[in-house]
Amino acid sequence: MKRSIYVNKKKNDKKKYIWIGVSTAIAIIVVVGAILFLKQYPQAIETKPNTTDVVKEKTEQPEQPVEEDVVPPEQTEKTEEPIKQQEQPLENGGYIEGQALPKEPTYVDGVLIANKKYPLPADFAPGESEEARAAFEKMAADAKKAGFDITAFSTYRSYEYQDTLYNNYVNRDGKENADRYSARPGYSEHQTGLAFDIGEKGKEDLWLTAEFGESEAGKWLVENADKYGFILRYPKGKEAITGYMYESWHFRYLGVDLATKVKESNLTLEEYLGIQ
Repeated sequence: MKRSIYVNKKKNDKKKYIWIGVSTAIAIIVVVGAILFLKQYPQAIETKPNTTDVVKEKTEQPEQPVEEDVVPPEQTEKTEEPIKQQEQPLENGGYIEGQALPKEPTYVDGVLIANKKYPLPADFAPGESEEARAAFEKMAADAKKAGFDITAFSTYRSYEYQDTLYNNYVNRDGKENADRYSARPGYSEHQTGLAFDIGEKGKEDLWLTAEFGESEAGKWLVENADKYGFILRYPKGKEAITGYMYESWHFRYLGVDLATKVKESNLTLEEYLGIQ
């Protein structure tokens, strides 16, 4: 009986030593393998950057300045925002001070002119041009096919009405600012009956704003108006020539032939006719 117990104990001790030997061998193999791997691929032990540090680094970078037009405090939501090329108004608003209104309107190469150098007689009252209205209606019909419901919300203005309008703007914004976006009585192109202020129905908040020119309807007009005889009268960056800030809504009727030539020239009406 004692011999049997002794034999069993001896067998158990042998198994124990075998497991210890096997475990030790495995451990040695793992350690050696790990050392060899790290020697061959040292980049495996590189540590990743701390996520918090990455976020901190990004947030601490200075913000890039955003260019935007500066709107002077005198301007209101229904007057035009100046663009960068137009931040300084013209001396005397571009007018020839003391100039008397003429007895007859001015025509250059057969084109009726009304600007800050060539005013109209106070009694010049042709009303809205029937030819210009017919051309607009055709343009509006084609615009509607293209998905834009445009309307002419201001066309002919009499001398008396322009006088009231201009003085209201002066009282509200001051003469210097009013001269940049509203004509003095006798100097308004609207008095010719050939100027049409155009906007899109349902988007009245864009009427009389530069944003109208960025709308799809405004872009369609600039691209196609000449096909119906109209030009964008006061384009961007031309205040020193036209005397007025950019007006994305103000179109002038010239007839298809001349409107096309003026548009293709990339000139204002003053530049094209040589009356700057």
